[in-house]
Amino acid sequence: KTFVLPPNRLLSVINVFWALAGLLVGTLDVVLDSSARMAPYRILYQTPDSLVYWIIAHGTSRKEITEHWEWLEHNLLQTLSIFENENDITTFVKGKVQGIIAEYNKNHDVKEDDDTDKFKEASAKFRKLFGMPEEEKLVNYYSCSYWKGKVPRQGWLYLSINHLCFYSYLLGKEVKLVVRWADITQLEKSATLLLPDVIKVSTRTNEHLFSVFLNINETFKLAEQLANIAMRQLLDNKGFEQDRSLPKDLDARAKSERYRALFRLPKDEKLDGHTDCTLWTPFNKMHILGQMFVSTNYICFTSKEESLCSLIIPLREVTIVEKADSSSVLPSPLSISTKNRMTFLFANLKDRDFLVLNKIYLQVYSQHGSLLSSSPQHSLGSEGERKFNLNDSSVPTATQALMTMYRRNSPEEFNPKLAKEFLKEQAWKNHFTEYGQGVCMYRTEKTKELVLKGIPESMRGELWLLFSGAINEMTTHPGYYEDLVEKSMGKYNLATEEIERDLHRSLPEHPAFQNEMGIAALRRVLTAYAFRNPNIGYCQAMNIVTSVLLLYAKEEEAFWLLVALCERMLPDYYNTRVVGALVDQGVFEELAREYIPQLYDCMQDLGVISTISLSWFLTLFLSVMPFESAVVVVDCFFYDGIKVIFQLALSVLHANIHQLLGCKDDGEAMTVLGRYLDSVTNKDSTLPPIPHLHSLLTDNGEPHPEVDIFKLVRSSYEKFGSIRADVIEQMRFKQRLRVIQTIEDTTKRNVVRTIVTETDFSIDELEELYVLFKAEHLTSCYWGGSSNPTERHDPSLPYLEQYRIDLEQFKGLFNLLFPWANGAHSEPLAVRFFHLLDQNADALINFREFITGVLCHGDLTEKLKLLYKMHVLPGECVWIHCGELRKSENDFILKLNTPDYRHYLKLWNQEMKPKRENTKDLPKLNQSQFIELCKTLYSMFSEDVAEQELYHATATVTSLLLEMGEVGKLFSSSFRKDHNQEGNSEPSVNRPLGGGPHDRGLPHSTSIDKDWAITFEQFLASVLTEQALVRYFEKPVDVAARITNAKNAKKVGRPLLSTSDYEISLSG
Repeated sequence: KTFVLPPNRLLSVINVFWALAGLLVGTLDVVLDSSARMAPYRILYQTPDSLVYWIIAHGTSRKEITEHWEWLEHNLLQTLSIFENENDITTFVKGKVQGIIAEYNKNHDVKEDDDTDKFKEASAKFRKLFGMPEEEKLVNYYSCSYWKGKVPRQGWLYLSINHLCFYSYLLGKEVKLVVRWADITQLEKSATLLLPDVIKVSTRTNEHLFSVFLNINETFKLAEQLANIAMRQLLDNKGFEQDRSLPKDLDARAKSERYRALFRLPKDEKLDGHTDCTLWTPFNKMHILGQMFVSTNYICFTSKEESLCSLIIPLREVTIVEKADSSSVLPSPLSISTKNRMTFLFANLKDRDFLVLNKIYLQVYSQHGSLLSSSPQHSLGSEGERKFNLNDSSVPTATQALMTMYRRNSPEEFNPKLAKEFLKEQAWKNHFTEYGQGVCMYRTEKTKELVLKGIPESMRGELWLLFSGAINEMTTHPGYYEDLVEKSMGKYNLATEEIERDLHRSLPEHPAFQNEMGIAALRRVLTAYAFRNPNIGYCQAMNIVTSVLLLYAKEEEAFWLLVALCERMLPDYYNTRVVGALVDQGVFEELAREYIPQLYDCMQDLGVISTISLSWFLTLFLSVMPFESAVVVVDCFFYDGIKVIFQLALSVLHANIHQLLGCKDDGEAMTVLGRYLDSVTNKDSTLPPIPHLHSLLTDNGEPHPEVDIFKLVRSSYEKFGSIRADVIEQMRFKQRLRVIQTIEDTTKRNVVRTIVTETDFSIDELEELYVLFKAEHLTSCYWGGSSNPTERHDPSLPYLEQYRIDLEQFKGLFNLLFPWANGAHSEPLAVRFFHLLDQNADALINFREFITGVLCHGDLTEKLKLLYKMHVLPGECVWIHCGELRKSENDFILKLNTPDYRHYLKLWNQEMKPKRENTKDLPKLNQSQFIELCKTLYSMFSEDVAEQELYHATATVTSLLLEMGEVGKLFSSSFRKDHNQEGNSEPSVNRPLGGGPHDRGLPHSTSIDKDWAITFEQFLASVLTEQALVRYFEKPVDVAARITNAKNAKKVGRPLLSTSDYEISLSG
């Protein structure tokens, strides 16, 4: 059967078909061609018998392409006649064009790199499309669809070091999107019914969906890494310094981070590579399948089966690396021997020869060579020669763990506990005999079992050092701690003040901290760490954790354990904003929602999770649980990391689920949890009972039945042991975005709240201006400026000081926001204004300084005062500061031969603090400064509708002020005459006057009259005589329009002042 459509229906179908066909062709063109939008004019070269053509030149206009063609006619076409065949011509033309490109790159210092031509083309297109500078390096780009409403737009997603960008040009429609990584609040990979794989990018104002990726996992992984770098930059002022270059090794960096976390290695360790292999384990006579990791200073192994076996071999411990003969039973074997007489046998190694020769041999040689040829870093002498006193002779020094020094003789009834402790020690000694001792020991499931049963008191310090990895940093930095103590002694700052305040609050119930020895040791460790890491300095809760470390480890060991805690195991926990703890609080909420959903909603309503998690996590349960029980938690934490704290916290909630569901408020819930934690006991502890301060906060009800700490820990592993470290890290990334952006929003609100009473701006206007100011600050950090970004960006400073801009960034904002920024005089006016706002003369201004006059948001008098003060500041001329000439003879003149204006700014600042600025106290304006003021006035009116009237009014005011200055000169001359008689005469300053077009009404003499001056009151009175000027300065500034124009101005070209993301622009 056939079916014939009516002509009109047929025409409609044909139109739809061609529309879809056009869409498909356009989409394929975008997907398959990196230059999706071809230049409108091109010159192509094609041989007659070939279907291939070469692009010789292209242009955006007929004029441009014509210039290219004329160049080809004069320099290339005449030469082609000497060739006999087309192939020779083709070869010559291609070689000639490539030679021209190479010559251009050489002359313009274009460095060749490993990037492919296609990637270079994409980089150039990226910079051109989005107006990015050379400093904004493209990391990668992907074909995808961007969803605007229900319509997908096929195009290219560009991921650069600081921005996520999208571009599409399809069927005459152009779409551009730019989002700064630092503005992203959520980044997630999700799936819907219609879109199986989607990357959702959220900012404070918008959500963007991207789909149809060839490899969505790769794209999302890269986006995560770049967003993480941006969050680090917001969090740490060193982030910009470390990550300004293009991170071509982002994947390698991520692998190194996972590698360091897995084996608890120092934070500067870099992974060189990894390979599959087997390891012979003598304790069970088996070859275990796993992976070998080789890095700068370590060889590590982990089994494929989780927790079966892991191994860490520092290259400093290696004595022999030997390649054994291969056999069918043991292919490609490799034997590594260490100083403690252990031998590790690896086999089934791929590329064994390359691995041994280029990785292990070279690194072992460099390790041993450096040890033999030079003294250890940070050491002032050999260990035998060095005699160091950690404090003065009046204070005893803790040369061993405080617990051993203050161990009380246990009463007779504790003998069974001592016997059990002895059995634990024997079990560990047997374990060392079978699995090895020290850093190179085999770590197996049996090791974990021993940890869960409790580490003996006498071995805690040694095993904490081992499991945390602190042993490695301490071994490779001999003398470092002693040097830090020496350098930090006698130094006082905010951190040391806080340390002194908290010293006697650190385990005061323990006898070790009831005397000067324990207190002094705690002081030295905390002060040394604050000196090592000023970004952290000191944070509350560090004292509690450090005091426990000192009980079981020597002073230097406790210091390195603290380093491991603060910098690796609990990242960002102990900074001023406890970001790490807040991040893990969010992770804990996610885990609670997943593992105990029946309790989650109740806990959220009560607001308990956020309260408990900070105190539990920051002190590792040391502040909420009896001491002898909490140290068991610390044992497990050093072995298994943060997952132990999450598991235990979930177990505590789960054990009290019924009581918590019946709670009516957060106080009742906290009481339930407090009583439970107080009841956690360690029946194996040989320590005498220590009063627990937290128990004083609970009610006087019936005590909770005792809970055995070992049973609680084992229960947490059984119920929640499936929580994996990599899942925690993924959750941490998600929560880090949320926490840091919340902190940024809080900072904005605090800044606005602080200065809203000082200005006439509304809260909304201040927030918009803050966003613009912050964007300019971040952009300058990304792409450089006249000052170091680490100087401008310091999150540890007070809110108002965290974001600062220098003169170059200020000029950009000045031109966009300032109503007087017109004409050629705009730049010098911006310089004058910047120096006026820079009250502390550090060449940087904060938001408060910026906002005081940026939009001239005041009445006529305030605007004129601002204009006047901008010109009193010294320029190239000598600034003569005349005091207010009164009728008395006590007037004075202060003369400065250098442009040091800080004295006057200080006077103004002091005057403004107690009361409103008095116009009579403003310095006088000399003749040179008056000329500059007149030039500014003339340039200000160039775009005003009443331009001519304003010019005439300005000329009238100028003439009037000149006459006033001449009158005032008489008083000044007589005053100067008296001073000259005392030997204080000042030579005249000559400066030729410019004869520019804006100098009408100015004297045309050849020198500056140093005695000529006017006051602000004279300037104000003169302006008030001209209605045109009064109307101009009384005209209110449309703040909202200025801010909108500033945001829109950067949507075209270089996006210096982008807001959180650009609006989608459609054209065509």
